[in-house]
Amino acid sequence: MRRFSYLLKVDEFMKKHILVLSMLLGAMTASAQDPQFSQFYAAPMYHNPAFTGSGYAPRVIFNFRNQWPSLSANFTSSAISVDHYIEKFNSGVGLMVLNDQQGSARLKNTEISGFYSYQVNLIDDHFLRLGVQATRSNRGFNTNGLTFPDQFDNNGYNGNPTSDPLANISSNASFTDFSTGFLYYNPKAYLGFSVHHLTQPDLGLTTGSAEVLDRKYMVNGGFNIPLGTPPGGAGSSDKEFIASPAFLYKQQGKFSQLDLGAYVTYSPLTVGLWYRGIPLKKNGTESINHDALVALAGFRFDNFSFGYSYDLTISSLGTTSGGAHEISVAYQFDAFESEKNPHIRRRKKELSCPKF
Repeated sequence: MRRFSYLLKVDEFMKKHILVLSMLLGAMTASAQDPQFSQFYAAPMYHNPAFTGSGYAPRVIFNFRNQWPSLSANFTSSAISVDHYIEKFNSGVGLMVLNDQQGSARLKNTEISGFYSYQVNLIDDHFLRLGVQATRSNRGFNTNGLTFPDQFDNNGYNGNPTSDPLANISSNASFTDFSTGFLYYNPKAYLGFSVHHLTQPDLGLTTGSAEVLDRKYMVNGGFNIPLGTPPGGAGSSDKEFIASPAFLYKQQGKFSQLDLGAYVTYSPLTVGLWYRGIPLKKNGTESINHDALVALAGFRFDNFSFGYSYDLTISSLGTTSGGAHEISVAYQFDAFESEKNPHIRRRKKELSCPKF
C-alpha cells in the first residue's frame, strides 16, 4: 500500500513537473507570442507607435485583459499609457508600461516603452505619421513553491534540495527591443502598418538558449459611416450617430490572425461585434482557425471613456475556458490650445478612431 501511495504521489508531481516544463517551452519556443487586446482600437500605441499623440491633448489609457479565467494556464495582461501631441514640433511623445502573466503568474513579462511620432500634412486634411518605439523588457520565471521528482523517496517528500535543471532557470532575463509604424488618415478613415521586435531579441531563460521573439507585422484600419440624423429630434442634433467598421491583421512567425467587425456609436453609447480568426487558414493544425466572437459595450462622458468586451471562445478549446474579459478606461485632458479656433483645428486633424 505504501509503495502504491508513493507511486501515486510521484505520478502527481511528475504531471506538475511536465506541465511547468510545457508552459516554459510553449512560451520560449515555436515562435513566442505577444499579449493581445480585443479592443485594439482602445490600445492604439500598443499596436502602432504612429498613434502616439493622436488625441492631440494629454491622454491616459488603461487596458486590462483576463483570458481563459476558468483554466489554471490563464493569461492576464495590463497596460497603462500616457501620450501628448506637441503642436510646435508636429510630434507626439508617450510612455507605456505593460505587464503580462502566464500560468498562475509563474511566467511574467514587464515592459517599459518610450514612443515618438512625427506628423506630415500631405494635402488638405490628409496626414501621414511615422512612429518609433523603444522597449526595455524583463522576463522571469518563478520556481518558488514548486517541488520536483528527485525530492521524493519511498517515504514521500524528503525536503532535500533538488538537482532538477528546471529549478536553476535564471529568474530574470532582460532585453531591449524596437518597433516602428506608419499611419495615414483623414477625417473619415485611417490605415496603419507597423513592425514590432525589429531586433528579434533572445527570450531564453536557460544558459545557451537561442529562442527569439519573431517580428510581428500588423495592418489595421477603419472608417466612419454616418447613419443620418440621430433619433430623438432636434434635442439629439449634437449627438454622434455613426457606424465604424474596422479591422486588425497581424502575423508573427507562423501564426496569423484577423479581427474584423464594427461598432455603432450613438453618443454617449457604443456597441460592437467582432470576429477573430481566419476561416481559410490552419495555423499548423488540422482545425479551422476560428478563435472568438467579441461583443463590446462602451460609453463616453465628457473627457472620460470606458469599454467592456467579452470574448466567446469558438475554437476547439470551447467555452469551458471562460473566454476573456477585457476593459479599457481612458481620460483625455483638455488641449493646451493657443489658437483662436482650436476646435476647428482639432476637428480637421482628429483620427476616425473610437470615442470610448
